[in-house]
Amino acid sequence: MPAVEPRVELLAHTPEPLSLIYAAFRQCYHSGAAADMWPRLLSGEISREKQAEFVASVLASGHASPAEHVSFTFALSGVSRALTHQLVRHRIASYSQQSQRYVDASAMEYVMPPAIARLPEARERFARFMEEVGAAYSDLKEMLEAAGRGASAKEDARFVLPQAAASNIVVTMNCRALINFFEHRCCTRAQWEIRAVANRMLEHCRAVLPELFRHAGAKCEGLGYCPEGPKFTCGRYPLPEE
Repeated sequence: MPAVEPRVELLAHTPEPLSLIYAAFRQCYHSGAAADMWPRLLSGEISREKQAEFVASVLASGHASPAEHVSFTFALSGVSRALTHQLVRHRIASYSQQSQRYVDASAMEYVMPPAIARLPEARERFARFMEEVGAAYSDLKEMLEAAGRGASAKEDARFVLPQAAASNIVVTMNCRALINFFEHRCCTRAQWEIRAVANRMLEHCRAVLPELFRHAGAKCEGLGYCPEGPKFTCGRYPLPEE
C-alpha cells in the first residue's frame, strides 16, 4: 500500500483548436459561412498570427462563448478522493472516475500530504493508519463475501476507505471552463494537491494552444491585482485600490 504522486496526462484535444475558435468567433460577426472560411484557415491563407490577434481581441471584450467549441481531455491518476470531490464541483465538464464499488481496494494506494511527509513521526503514523485501513477493508470484504454478499462485498467494505485513497479519473473540459478552473485552482489559496494538478493541466494546455492559455492561471494574473481581499491575499499582487 504505497503512497503515490499525482500524474496528469493529456489524452486528446479538439483538432486545429485555434482555427476552430477563430472560425466560431468570426461566424458571430461575418455574413458568410464558417465552412467556407475553414479551408483558408487550414491552408495558412489566414495566418496563425492573425487568428491569434483576433481571438485575443474578442476575448478581451468579454465575449468568451466560442472558446467552448474546443475541449481538452485529461487522465488524472494517483490523485486523492479529497481532490476529486473538489474537481467535480466544476460542473461544466465530463467525468469518468474509477469506481470503489467495483474496483478491489485491498491493495489501496494513497496520497500523503507533503506537510505530513516532512515530519517523520507524522509520516510514520499516517502510513501505519493507511495499513490499518487496508487491513480493515480486506477483513470486511472477506466477512461479507463469506456471508453471501459475493461481488457486492466491495460496495460495503469501501465505507472504511479514507479521502487519502488514490483514484483515477478522466476529465474533459472546454477552454472556457478550463480558464475558469485555472483562475480558481492555480491560486495559492487553492488546496495544494488540486493546485499542483491544475498547474500541470495548464502546462499541457499552453503547449497545445499558447495563444489562448499564455495568460491563463490564477485570477490575479489576469486582473493585475488580488481579488481575495486583505484577509486572504498571499501578497503576490497588490490589493485593488479603495
